[in-house]
Amino acid sequence: MAELMASTATGVLGSVISKLAAMLTEKYKLAKDVERGIRFLQEELSSMDAVLQMLAEKDDDQIDPRAKDWRSKVRELSYDIEDCIDRFMLNHSQGGSKANFVCKAMRKVKTLFKDGGIAEEIRELKSLVSEQSERRKSYYDINQCLTASAQPVPLDPRAPALFQEASDLVGIDAPREEIIRLLKCEEKQHKVVSIYGIGGQGKTTLAMEVYHKITEAFDCRAFVSVSQTPDMKRLLRDILSQISKSHFDRSQMLETVEQLIRTVKECLKDKRYFILIDDIWSESAWDLVRSALPVNDNGSRIITTTRKKAVANKCCTGIVTQMYEAKPLSDEDSQRLFFTRLFFSGDDCHLDLRKVSDDILKKCCGLPLAIISIAGLLANRSKTVEVWSNVLRSIAAAVDKDSPIDKMKRILLLSYFDLPHHLKSCLLYLSVFPEDYSINCCQLILLWVAEGLIPVQDRESMEQLGRSYLNELINRSLVQPTKVGADGTTVKQGRVHDVILEFIVSKAVEDNFVTIWNGNGFSKNYPSNKIRRLSIQKDISARAEEIAKTIKNAPHIRSINIFGFNSVLVEKHASEFLNSQVLRVLNIESEVGGCNLGHVKSFGQLKYLSAGLQFVGVPKLPEDIEKLQHLETLDLRWAALESLPASIMLLQKLVRLFVHDSVHLPDGIRNLQALEELSVINLDSQSVEFIQGLGDLTYLKVLGIYWPCSTELRDTKDHKEACISTVSRLFRHLRELRVWDSGPDATCSFMASCVPTPPPLQRLLLNTHNLNRVGPQISSLVNLSRLYIIVCGEAGKEGINILASLPMLLSLTVNLSNDEDGDSSILYARHAISRQGFQRLVKFNLCCRREAALKFEPGAMPKLQRLKLRLLARCQFKFGEGGLVLGLQNLGLGLKHVAVDVDCSAAVADEVEALEDDIRGAAGVHPNSTDYGVCRN
Repeated sequence: MAELMASTATGVLGSVISKLAAMLTEKYKLAKDVERGIRFLQEELSSMDAVLQMLAEKDDDQIDPRAKDWRSKVRELSYDIEDCIDRFMLNHSQGGSKANFVCKAMRKVKTLFKDGGIAEEIRELKSLVSEQSERRKSYYDINQCLTASAQPVPLDPRAPALFQEASDLVGIDAPREEIIRLLKCEEKQHKVVSIYGIGGQGKTTLAMEVYHKITEAFDCRAFVSVSQTPDMKRLLRDILSQISKSHFDRSQMLETVEQLIRTVKECLKDKRYFILIDDIWSESAWDLVRSALPVNDNGSRIITTTRKKAVANKCCTGIVTQMYEAKPLSDEDSQRLFFTRLFFSGDDCHLDLRKVSDDILKKCCGLPLAIISIAGLLANRSKTVEVWSNVLRSIAAAVDKDSPIDKMKRILLLSYFDLPHHLKSCLLYLSVFPEDYSINCCQLILLWVAEGLIPVQDRESMEQLGRSYLNELINRSLVQPTKVGADGTTVKQGRVHDVILEFIVSKAVEDNFVTIWNGNGFSKNYPSNKIRRLSIQKDISARAEEIAKTIKNAPHIRSINIFGFNSVLVEKHASEFLNSQVLRVLNIESEVGGCNLGHVKSFGQLKYLSAGLQFVGVPKLPEDIEKLQHLETLDLRWAALESLPASIMLLQKLVRLFVHDSVHLPDGIRNLQALEELSVINLDSQSVEFIQGLGDLTYLKVLGIYWPCSTELRDTKDHKEACISTVSRLFRHLRELRVWDSGPDATCSFMASCVPTPPPLQRLLLNTHNLNRVGPQISSLVNLSRLYIIVCGEAGKEGINILASLPMLLSLTVNLSNDEDGDSSILYARHAISRQGFQRLVKFNLCCRREAALKFEPGAMPKLQRLKLRLLARCQFKFGEGGLVLGLQNLGLGLKHVAVDVDCSAAVADEVEALEDDIRGAAGVHPNSTDYGVCRN
């Protein structure tokens, strides 16, 4: 099939034109009048597509209102045509794997032809297309666009993303020190400092820098975002998750905000806490948050950020000296930020560009977000005076006479119109996520693919292209990376700045790309247009029935995303969602008590189904789930199901299956030959036939298994042999393997039986009871870049160094747990990290849940950037002089961040304070003056 092009500028015209072409092939054997109608639609839509491509290059302010209206109508019409085609194709060919379903589908097609259904729909669509074609011909302004519009500057979507460390930010030192000074106070006074200023001024970045820079001993810390339409239940639970795991676990049973407030308050009442509350929009929101934060005069500190001075004043109870107004960057700092983003150094900027860059920066008014956005726009353009001057003229035309925040929005509009067509749709799709939402980048790319926003190729190429699209958006500073892989080139999590998100939402709503429920009702495009994509971002319990009815009466919905606490909607009405023939995505990331997805009445287009990020009940899958023959991703990992229906093994296109380890899967797994990711499977719960079939999945790349090697099975020997044989076979082609709770001999058994050729494994998580025994086998995995190992038994004095020879290892996490009897009374040896090995390691995490200490010898881990330690304070004086960590200052100049989690259980105050003093002292003398944080637990 020809490459599909889908963008918000052209609607889905490119996709529709290709599908019309496919319908003209021999496969469908259409009646003559239907074939003529389809050829007419194909020709007319191709002509319209050319016009829309030209209109897409124009700023909205330059387009006649009639042309805008025509563009919107064509976009909606293209959606309707594609829905018609998809329904026809499904009825024609999608019958599942069972013969009776095929027969039913064929009978349905014959009936469709017999009653002239498709012919009638084509006639109606021809009439509507003809009407819009005549409108186009009558508009002089549209035709003028064809000749006047310049060609867009080509951009490379595979350009590598640029990542910036917070420590590299310019102009932050002085304000950071000023806020730290404001937070200092005598004795144990409770204090709040509020940072206020317009959006895009760097308030959150500044607050986070202060949060990480203050290294005083606090009993607990937390960072939360409030946002414009706060979800107080989620916010309070977020605080609990950071200050007390036990209180957080118990909070799952609490239903009201009042109960959660009391729980947070009780947890904090005797603690010295440090909490950052970002992005408070109203005084009422602050009143709710403040009611959960006790004033206990233990020296607690609170930082707030807000756009409104009145809110800042309320946070500080009227004490003006505790308010800090975020200020624009100076001319010098503006230049440093601009040039660093474009050249990595201002010295690399040619003198000819200096004058025009000064004029560009004047238009940015010292707003960091505006400067970064314009730099992102210029990043992949020719660095010539002519090109930069053209950008300057565009900025001047857009922002002159506007207020600073209006200028910011105008600059974002320029960045948006500079995007290639395909990236506009991908950017607008980010509007489905709530404000301050941490976006899982792998999930985002899968959603783009499922929605048809990536040109159709083979599946792996589509996902790689999606990664390139994401990199391009990050390159242009439209998406902020918040979690970057150890290789420094792969973004795992990201977020959208709230100012940018406001802009994206306004464009998505204007184009009817997304309809949003955000707590204040539907976005303004409802109900004047058909709902194409629905995002429910806040609690709608009070209006669940109304919204369920809206969804039921909206047959054109292509995706449904549900966030927040929406148990009423999901539990009662989820069964209605799967019965749309045009639905591509059902993504439920809502805290619910369980739901019944009912029955699938007809074949559908659904490609992505995620049934709950925070399920606390047991949902039920449809027994006839095989009708979802296009399904590629099925995510049930948080749903505590007992089993899956046998028909799931008929999903021929299923690529990813994520389930909870409590699930029993039916036999027939070998039928899922497209499967590439599978987790988490409890091998003890599966039959021997299932396990043997699992070994036949030759395309499987990612596997997560729970392998307790129970002795209670009826046929333990056959089962164990099947497990070892299967994992050994898969081990030869897996890219990622996660093995939880493996028995003492399981790991050694399957690794020992592998072929001599090193497997392609890149990521490995496993348990072992003897690191000395399994270490040499792990050391043979020469392609391994990430290793997470849980050691429940013997580690030995040189245990960690056994792994040092892995040549590609970038990230290492070692969890030293108690042995099976929970015996932690043995004084284990100090683990000494030598200068040999770990030559590429950039991240090292050591979690000690038993007595252990660490020493870094000179030259150890020369490229280490991030170090995270969890240490038992009660052992501080058991290992002699220097305490639990020696030689921290011996780590290389690349070290940027040290985080130490101090486990205070069974420890006395002297042990805790001595450990904290040692860490601060060692970090303070490191040549980098390393950023470090110490947190008690």
